[in-house]
Amino acid sequence: MVSIVLASHGTFAEGIKMSGQMIFGPQENVAAVTLMPEMGPDDLRAKLLEAVAGFEDQDQVLFLVDLQGGTPWNQVSLLLAEEGHENWVAVGGLNLPMLVSAYGERMGAETAADVAKAIYAEAKAGICVKPEELAPAEAAAAPAAPAAAPTGAIPEGTVLGDGHIKIAHCRVDTRLLHGQVATSWTKQINPDRIIVVSDGVAHDELRKTMIVQAAPPGVKAHVIPISKMIEVSKDPRFGATKAFLLFETPQDVLKAIEGGVDIKNVNLGSMAHSVGKVVVTNAIAMDQADVECLEELQAKGVTFDVRKVPADAPENFENMMKKAKSELAAQA
Repeated sequence: MVSIVLASHGTFAEGIKMSGQMIFGPQENVAAVTLMPEMGPDDLRAKLLEAVAGFEDQDQVLFLVDLQGGTPWNQVSLLLAEEGHENWVAVGGLNLPMLVSAYGERMGAETAADVAKAIYAEAKAGICVKPEELAPAEAAAAPAAPAAAPTGAIPEGTVLGDGHIKIAHCRVDTRLLHGQVATSWTKQINPDRIIVVSDGVAHDELRKTMIVQAAPPGVKAHVIPISKMIEVSKDPRFGATKAFLLFETPQDVLKAIEGGVDIKNVNLGSMAHSVGKVVVTNAIAMDQADVECLEELQAKGVTFDVRKVPADAPENFENMMKKAKSELAAQA
């Protein structure tokens, strides 16, 4: 796996490393190197080399640097020019979209150069402004995503692929589409589109707009009610679609399955705490209705993957259910 050095003036590199970990999960072979006021160029150079020396792979190294022309950039540039560092690569203008994109790309990349080429567009696309009219004309907001179901361009009854939508991933997450989902999970799944299935959000124009805008570059996001998802699952025009489904609650998943949506596995990512619920993991809180719903889903043959991000080790579902039942009984 390509190693990464984050280099910056002050503690920016350390802070963005922590932010990236919150979104993408813990990362190995990543180091933050900071230039502090009392340090000189030679001190920074020594810290950069020390960081690389701690990596498993010291041949394929990607430097993500805060500011082109600054001391961190200049010292990295000098290192790249030295013999033996031909596979070291640097990208300036470090931002969070760039970092999380690099984390995703390095999973399958062979070289630091491959990662560097892949992250540029996403880092640039992560720059936005509100109100949108303040943006230069060439950077104006992209048009809204098309409707979830194909329109007149594809006649009703047309069969694409095998006529059955491909559900690549199904996740329960109270926050629906947010940083961890838009980056780490989408990179892992590589869907054609993200479909948020929620009766409440589908009728809330503000939340709906925010979710569509939160979609990562290159992936369409749609917000539809459960009844529409049931229709889509039976529409042969979606036979060539690879979808990532997001639900707010397991109860909504159950309704979709009862309506005929073919969901075999559910990723339990986040179920927020509220009055009457007990905390069973650092991201999952449940009440009696949740326990009964999950048991009903399990009885229908659904399996569960309990984790926030792909890098996390899955929680044991049965142990989680036992803990929920025990704590709910004690609470009664």
